[in-house]
Amino acid sequence: MLNLLFTLDSAALVRAAHNTATLDAPHPANAVVEEINRGAETVVNAIALNPNIDLMTTIGLALLAVLLIILSGMCSGSEVAFFALKHNDIDTLEKEDDTAAKRVLALLENSDRLLASILVGNNMVNICLIIITTQLIDQVFLFSGVWNFIFKTIVVTFLLLLFGEIMPKVFTQSNPVRMSKLFSMPMKLLCWLSYPLAFVLMRTSSRVSRFAMKNAEISIEELANAVDLTETGSEEEQKMLSGIVNFGQTEVVEIMHSRVDITGLEYDASYAEVKRVIVETGYSRIPVYGDDLDDIRGILYVKDLLPHISEGETFEWQKLLRKPYFVPEHMMIDDLLKAFQKRKIHISIVVDEYGATQGLVSLEDVLEEVVGEITDESDDDEEKLYEKIGERAYIFDAKIHIREFERVIGYEEEAFADVEGHAETLAGLMMELKRDLPRRGDELRTHGAKFFIATMDGRRVDKIKVEIDG
Repeated sequence: MLNLLFTLDSAALVRAAHNTATLDAPHPANAVVEEINRGAETVVNAIALNPNIDLMTTIGLALLAVLLIILSGMCSGSEVAFFALKHNDIDTLEKEDDTAAKRVLALLENSDRLLASILVGNNMVNICLIIITTQLIDQVFLFSGVWNFIFKTIVVTFLLLLFGEIMPKVFTQSNPVRMSKLFSMPMKLLCWLSYPLAFVLMRTSSRVSRFAMKNAEISIEELANAVDLTETGSEEEQKMLSGIVNFGQTEVVEIMHSRVDITGLEYDASYAEVKRVIVETGYSRIPVYGDDLDDIRGILYVKDLLPHISEGETFEWQKLLRKPYFVPEHMMIDDLLKAFQKRKIHISIVVDEYGATQGLVSLEDVLEEVVGEITDESDDDEEKLYEKIGERAYIFDAKIHIREFERVIGYEEEAFADVEGHAETLAGLMMELKRDLPRRGDELRTHGAKFFIATMDGRRVDKIKVEIDG
């Protein structure tokens, strides 16, 4: 019994001791608060006001720092104001009879010098601002340890970023015309003052750029994306830029006139027949064939025929034929253009891998890929490949290329790639969709578009009506 009582008393004493220790131990939250307080006391003790402040020196340094911040903001704002001007803004400035507008245009005439002057001025001002701000802080505060470096870094970075970079650029970007006119006089003075340094900077940067560009490469995809992202210029300029970018990726087969559209002369045709075809078609170069279009004998140039226009029916016009130039259907059009320039010719016959004539391509067809449709007095409205007859309805010539068709109806490129098979024209797309020869009145539907075969020319599809779903 005594042993039991002793055991219970011992257990009670242990619990009491544990509870006392728990009450005496500090709470974790209290420990965190005490740690924060100690850190704050350390900071307060590390940074203190200088009791020996020279008031006049401090005021002078403060005013100078404010002036340098204003100059830094002016340089940063000028950079955005001048180089954010678009073509329309420049046109507006050219129409204004204003001295400030004329100064802006004069500065933009040598944009490299303007940019170099702004960079030189901005960097010199920022360096001076860092020095002055550091001296000003030393006049006002006393530091111990690394707090001197930390405090100065935070203050100077804040002042430069907020008042010298972010705020001026945001403010001037909203109204670049007005701000460029406002900054035109200070920038003109800056260009004059910083000319020696700016000149050295321009020469050095140009040499570095030329050296870097020797090994720099840009892919066609990156260039195409850059053109798509560009917002300046008209729609025609955008199309021309896109045409230049895609020029080296286009094959001859994509721009050629197909075999069925070739106007040719039989080799045994009479001289009267030759003159009749020339007058009716208005073409200046006409292929001449033997048994069929797979047997091209030469190209007749109308200008070669002019000196013999009064000759009789017995005139042997075949002597005037020039040697035809044959090209494969998958030849790139940039290579074709080089061949045209080298051979000084304007027309070529497109053949497939078996040597059969597939079509005809001219220099005009190649140039139209860059500058767009070229029309002259011999072209008429009947040669248009499509006509818009409603908000979402069109009449297309069946020979239009699928890529051109997609562009006209506003679809993405290769939108019909999953159903077009080996087709290249809209007529070929109809054959792929039907899996048979199309007939007049056939209706086909795919990818949100309804196709109606409107007219036929024998077994050849002529016109197709297309309606786009709303």
